[in-house]
Amino acid sequence: MSESTDCERATPGFLVWRLSTKWRVAVDRAVAPLGLTHAQYSLVASLYGMQRDGERPSQRRLADHTGLEPLYVSKLARALEAAELIERTRDPRDPRAVQLALTERGQDVTRRAVKVVQALLEQLLEPLGGLDSTRTRTLTGELTALLGVPLELPVKRPEAAGAAGTADGTA
Repeated sequence: MSESTDCERATPGFLVWRLSTKWRVAVDRAVAPLGLTHAQYSLVASLYGMQRDGERPSQRRLADHTGLEPLYVSKLARALEAAELIERTRDPRDPRAVQLALTERGQDVTRRAVKVVQALLEQLLEPLGGLDSTRTRTLTGELTALLGVPLELPVKRPEAAGAAGTADGTA
């Protein structure tokens, strides 16, 4: 069976997983020569954009922005600090919070990484007509809507009748 036949019968969840895995691997390979992983790229690219907008975000704010767990952002930030790509400082308004900023070297590496990843994105979106196509804008809107859906398992409650009755819930 071919990959296209597999995908035609696949669920949307499986396709999202496959595409996200394909994207992560491609970005990992593309930014590796710059000394970054995909997760590190996500952090520095987000930080780059936030700094450009005049923000010096806390680790927590960056975690919220990227969708990464705060503990993971902390680990990534320490590695990026050791590589002299970011600096971590205490927030003067909240001594418990750590603010992040790209170093000059970090800005340079990030600019180069963004160009590489932008080229990958253009390649990925070519079948939809490119980055500025109507189909890509529609896809972006649909993905944004899906990202807004909270995913939590429902809490199962024991049935009152089942607690005092037989295995099938009858008394």
